Amino acid sequence: MRPIDVHQLADDARLNGYHYRILLWCALIIIFDGYDLAVAGIALPSIMKAMNVDATSAGFMVSAALFGMMFGAIAMGMVADSIGRRKAIAICVLMFSLFTATAGFTHEPISFSVTRFFAGVGIGGVMPIVVAQMTEYAPRRLRATLVTLMFSGYSVGGMLAALLGKGLIETHGWQSVFLAAGLPALLVPFAMRALPESMPFLIRTGRIDALKQVLARLDPDYVAQPGDQFALPATDRKQAAPLSRLFQDGRGVSTVMLWVAFFMCLFMVYALSSWLAKLMASAGYSLGSALTFVLVLNFGAMLGAIGGGWLADRCNIKYVLVGMYALAAVSITLLGVKVPTPVLFVLVGLAGASTIGTQIVTYAYAGQFYPMAARGTGIGWASGVGRSGAILAPIAIGMLVTLSLPLQQNFMAIAIPAVIAVVAVLLIDHKKSASVQQQTETPSRSTAAKLANGAGEPA
Repeated sequence: MRPIDVHQLADDARLNGYHYRILLWCALIIIFDGYDLAVAGIALPSIMKAMNVDATSAGFMVSAALFGMMFGAIAMGMVADSIGRRKAIAICVLMFSLFTATAGFTHEPISFSVTRFFAGVGIGGVMPIVVAQMTEYAPRRLRATLVTLMFSGYSVGGMLAALLGKGLIETHGWQSVFLAAGLPALLVPFAMRALPESMPFLIRTGRIDALKQVLARLDPDYVAQPGDQFALPATDRKQAAPLSRLFQDGRGVSTVMLWVAFFMCLFMVYALSSWLAKLMASAGYSLGSALTFVLVLNFGAMLGAIGGGWLADRCNIKYVLVGMYALAAVSITLLGVKVPTPVLFVLVGLAGASTIGTQIVTYAYAGQFYPMAARGTGIGWASGVGRSGAILAPIAIGMLVTLSLPLQQNFMAIAIPAVIAVVAVLLIDHKKSASVQQQTETPSRSTAAKLANGAGEPA
């Protein structure tokens, strides 16, 4: 009988083609997710004109999807831990693709908001699931890099929305960019075949043959034997209600601080995503130029996510986040200052890197903070609670836009949450992170030694 710790095996595995396949599919899903989310902000000026709504009403329309995202992030994260991640991912992709496409057929605010709410359930639901998936299968030494690289697909989706918006909206109407969002639904069967199931779920449901196949692909040095007994870390063998797990083992205060950081960061992300084009248009830029700022925002976000992930694998991820939130406070504030256009583009790129990029690194931190068995729930609740910030942002900034305040005051209102996020992250007890505790409890070993000596207790 040979006990094998599957978590340790995944931690120590060498990067191979199987990791890249998981990365590719998770990133592709996030690209579609990012497109579906960004498309409303891209089309917002045209939607306001077509439906004859003011800025405050438009803010509520945008927030309908964000409210759905809050519900989806909380519900689908727990659903994925119960029914398996592959089924949950398929449900989410179908929801955000089909309901976003349906929004393109609406002609008034109420039906638009209803369809965007259901699209939001899928958009918000898939995020914590794919983060948990990539975190579980990524080697420990590259975990933050791979998670943030995957999540940079969110920015690619935003750039795709901006590019299509510049080419389609003026010639084919705002509906065209929504209808294009239905295409990813065709890829769901292929994603279901390509993505593996969560290892704790396979153990819990007794699908040991499937688990052995996953382990052999994850680490080619692993050769299944009839007497193999599969084990999980001690924190993943505890039986408790999923939500209560987030407050056990001294993680209570840190969980709340993560929620605050998510709230503040998502407020900034959706304030900029929803209103940057409109604010720049009101400052005198044409619609095409204003959409270029959105493109730069998302390009900066991609660089910030990848760079932040690279730093997080080499430095303490907590202090990487503190620095990124501080950069957000400075760069967003400066967006309201009159500067030459090239400098403004740099500031917009930095704002994207330190808001959307920082949110991606924050997801990576949440993924590392909680044990594997509660990871989907932990990320889902952090994302779900944070969505209240995303819901508030378009409405609050929409009200400010209605007041016709100076441009600088609008951007200062968006920057203040970054300062609060700095304080929240500083209050997180990094020693309570599951990744830190696993390194302390189970020193890293070579795969050969691990399989020879065994690890942990049988699950």
